[in-house]
Amino acid sequence: MLLENLQNQFLRLKDKRSFELFVVGVIIFSALVIGAKTYEIPPLALMIIAWLDVAITIFFLAEVSIRFFAEQDKKQFFKSGWNLFDSFIVIISLVPIEDSEMALLGRLVRIFRVLRMISVIPELRLLLNSLLKALPQLGYVILLMFIIFYIYAAFGAIMFSKINPVLWGDISISMLTLFRVMTFEDWTDVMYETMEVYTLSWIYFLSFIFLTTFAFLNMVIGIVVGVMENEHRIMEQELHPQPSLAELKQELDEIKALLKQKN
Repeated sequence: MLLENLQNQFLRLKDKRSFELFVVGVIIFSALVIGAKTYEIPPLALMIIAWLDVAITIFFLAEVSIRFFAEQDKKQFFKSGWNLFDSFIVIISLVPIEDSEMALLGRLVRIFRVLRMISVIPELRLLLNSLLKALPQLGYVILLMFIIFYIYAAFGAIMFSKINPVLWGDISISMLTLFRVMTFEDWTDVMYETMEVYTLSWIYFLSFIFLTTFAFLNMVIGIVVGVMENEHRIMEQELHPQPSLAELKQELDEIKALLKQKN
C-alpha cells in the first residue's frame, strides 16, 4: 500500500507541468555551467562550478528515478529509447573521472546532457521523431541530389580546372565548390571568374542553383512537414482517442433501449 501511494505521488509529480519546466530550467542551467568551464576563471569559481555540476548530476539522478518508480510496468521504462539515453547520460556523469585519463570523455558526455531537453519536452520529441521517420523518403531525394552534384562537378572539373585549379582541380574539389555555390557563399565571385573565359557559364551556375537550392531543398522541407503533420495527428489521436464505429453503435443501441424502457 505504501509503495502504491509512493508510486502515485511520483506519477502526479512527473505529470506536473511545473516539474517539467523546472527540469528544463535545470538542463539550461547545466548547459550554462558547461559553457562557463570553457573560460579562464579563478580557482574559487571553478570549485563552485564543480559543486554545482555534482548537484545537477544528483538532481538528474533523482529525476530519472522518479520517472522510473512512477512507471507501473518497469519493463516499459526501458523500452523507451529516450529513457535509456537519459539513464546512460546520468550513469556516466556519476563516474568520478575528472582527474583520470577519461576526463575528456567525462566532459564530452556532460555536454550531451543538454539533449535531455528533447526527452523532457514532447514537442521537441515530435520534431525529432518526424525527422527520423522522414529519412527513408529523404534518402531518394538525397540520392538524386548527389547524382546532380556529381554530374555538375564532373562538368565543372573538365571545363573550369584550367581557370582555377584550387576550386575545380578534380571532381571532389568541384563538389565542395558547388556546395559553396548552393549555400550562396560568394558564389557570384566563382561565376564571374568563369565568365571571363566562358561567357555563357552563368547558365551552368543558375541551372545548378535552381535544381538544388530551389527544387530539391523545397522537396526536403515538404517531406519533413508532411511527416510532422502526420505525427502530430497521431499524437492528438493518442491524447484524445476517438470512439470507434462499434463503440458508437453500442452506445446508440443502449440509448434506444433506454428510450424503449421509458415508453
